[in-house]
Amino acid sequence: MARRLRLPSTDLPLHVVQRGNDRQRCFLVDGDYEMYLRTLREGAVLHGVQVHAYVLMTNHVHLLVAAKAEAAVSRLMQSIGARYVRYFNRRHERTGTLWEGRYKSCLVASDQHLLAACRYIDLNPVRAGIVRHPGEYRWSSYRTLVGTRNDALVTPHELLASLGPTREAGYAIFCGQIAYQGEIDDLRAATAAQGVFGPATLKLRLAAALARPRPARRTMRESRRQASAA
Repeated sequence: MARRLRLPSTDLPLHVVQRGNDRQRCFLVDGDYEMYLRTLREGAVLHGVQVHAYVLMTNHVHLLVAAKAEAAVSRLMQSIGARYVRYFNRRHERTGTLWEGRYKSCLVASDQHLLAACRYIDLNPVRAGIVRHPGEYRWSSYRTLVGTRNDALVTPHELLASLGPTREAGYAIFCGQIAYQGEIDDLRAATAAQGVFGPATLKLRLAAALARPRPARRTMRESRRQASAA
C-alpha cells in the first residue's frame, strides 16, 4: 500500500478527493452545495488554507489547496466532514456516515502539472456529461478563474498568469484545449496512490526527503524529567 507523504515542507499544493460512501450522493439539493461551500470557506480561513480550484460533483469533491502550516489541510477536511455531515443528516433525516473513509490526496508540482490539475478539476462536469461547457456548471471554480464571478473562497494560483496576457482569458483558452489523456491518468494515479503529480526529478527529491530518519519526539514524561534536571 502506498505511504502518505510526510514532508518537512508544505509549500506544494495538494489535489484532494473525497467521495460519498459507496459512491452515494452527498449533495441532493442546491442548499447542500451552498452549505458545503460555506463550510469550506469558513474552514479555509480558520485553518490558513488557500483554495486554488474546486468542484462539487453529486457524489464527490475535488479541491486544489495549499497551506503553510503542517497538517492544516487535514484539520480543514476534518472540520468540513464533521460539520457538513451533521447538517446533511439533519436536513435529509438520515443517520450514519456520509464519506467513504479518509480523503485521498497527492502533492502537485508548481509547474504545468498545477495548471493541468486546475483544468482537470474544472472540467469534471464536462467529462461527466452534466454540462457541455464548464461555465454552465455552478459548483466549480471555473467562473471565478475566468473572471465572470467573484468568489472570496478562491485564490487563483499565480502560475495561471503565465497562460496569457490576462489570467482570465488565458485560463479560458487553456480549458478549451483538449487535455492529454496521459495527464488525466497520471493525476488520477497519483491521487489514488497518495503520491506526487509532477516531474520525475521532484518525485525522486521528495522520496529522498521521506526516506531520511526523523528525530524522535520526546514523550511528556521525558520532557518533564529533562526540565526538572535543568
